[in-house]
Amino acid sequence: MKRTLFFIICIAVMTACNKPSRVEQHKAEKHVRDSISLVEQERSLAYYQSQLDLLLPKADSLMAYFKYERNEKYQDHGYYVINTKNGVRILVRDDGKDLLLYQEGKRITAGEKISASEEYVRAQELQVTISDVRECEKRIARTSLEVQKYQKRLQKQ
Repeated sequence: MKRTLFFIICIAVMTACNKPSRVEQHKAEKHVRDSISLVEQERSLAYYQSQLDLLLPKADSLMAYFKYERNEKYQDHGYYVINTKNGVRILVRDDGKDLLLYQEGKRITAGEKISASEEYVRAQELQVTISDVRECEKRIARTSLEVQKYQKRLQKQ
């Protein structure tokens, strides 16, 4: 009986010694979570970079049809400008936020003739492409910071 009791106590002590402490368990779980987050952020970064790599040549090919104008004294943003055959001046803001139309110095809305014009369609494509490029650049910057954060965390652990 004493031997059996002694044997049970020895097994209980040995198993208690082999169990990691709560702190060690928490650290291991945090390491796994951070590793997973790092992989997710790296995948996101690769995706955004590939999207940007697709958008930049498209933007460059569209910009070839436009002339860039910016008055440094008065404007925070520049505009890509194209003049249509019917005297309409189309401006696309360099951050993709605005698409403006002017005829004889007055701002107008797109009419049927203008909306169907090749220049207007290019301007719309340029606006969307520039906007998408800017969004990709923002996401790449944010995701790069997240990757750095998780890399630093994992180095410290």
